Amino acid sequence: MNRMRTKRLAADTVSSGISPDMAVADKPVSSSDDTKPSFFQTMMILFKARVVSLLVLSAVGGAFLGAGGWPGWDILGLTILTGWLAASGSSALNQYLERKSDAQMNRTHHRPLVDGTITNPKWVPWVALAMIVVPVVWTATFNPALSFWLAAGAFIYVVIYTIWLKPRTPVNIVIGGAAGSAAVLAGAAAAGMWNQPGAIVLALLVFLWTPTHFWSLAIVYRNDYAKGGIPMLPVVIPARKAAFWVLLHTMGTALAAVVLALDPALGLIYLVPVALVTIDMLLRNVRLTRVPTGKNARSLFMASNFYLMIVLVMICVNAAIQI
Repeated sequence: MNRMRTKRLAADTVSSGISPDMAVADKPVSSSDDTKPSFFQTMMILFKARVVSLLVLSAVGGAFLGAGGWPGWDILGLTILTGWLAASGSSALNQYLERKSDAQMNRTHHRPLVDGTITNPKWVPWVALAMIVVPVVWTATFNPALSFWLAAGAFIYVVIYTIWLKPRTPVNIVIGGAAGSAAVLAGAAAAGMWNQPGAIVLALLVFLWTPTHFWSLAIVYRNDYAKGGIPMLPVVIPARKAAFWVLLHTMGTALAAVVLALDPALGLIYLVPVALVTIDMLLRNVRLTRVPTGKNARSLFMASNFYLMIVLVMICVNAAIQI
């Protein structure tokens, strides 16, 4: 029923203000182009390096807050290594499990498990599982809290989000966003304080930011998600209503960012740039609610990437120098 509904609603995209051209933004290399991606490029795509880098940065931000300042190179190394392994393994499993729906979507049908770049994909789930299990088991021997949050993040993303919620409910990413929150708490756990108040607020911020990020992308690729039978919120409701729900989460994210400034490790060096990017993201979201076009949705999506990066970098800088 969900697949029929999403495909039917895709036909309403043009009337809701979304340009059909926006659904074909990521174009694969044409068949006439003999250039093939390198092994490194293929692995970057398979393990979602750009997404993982933001997750690892979230964990690093959690480590700075958990330590109340500079956590030390050993803690940073532990946070980055374990976070990168678990997040990369989860991302590869996500692509392996979604390869059939990816093949139906213009945005994803050139991924290496779909276009034949990886000719024998049987090794992918085993390597991905090892990348998750090794850091979880290893850290359990000396930091059970870190082990727990690494495992929780992988379980939420792979099992709860990818397998259970994503193909079944339009609010999939709301709960799936908890995987990013787990990354923050894993970083704080590496520093010995996963329940530090600032780390919990940052985890909440990432949780609230995730629907803003993914739903704005889903507005751009509304047709694509419908073709893949994925009932993302902007597929099953009009774009203007979806933009309103995005705005609610953006407002929650902004509030969490302001509350986070009360953490003793932070101050004006954090607050001033974060306030500026928060205002910018809110204005872009308001513009999207007024004119729910693919162009405005893409603008908000790109801004949301920059926004979280600024928040996390300013946390690290301000906590490190403690001004």
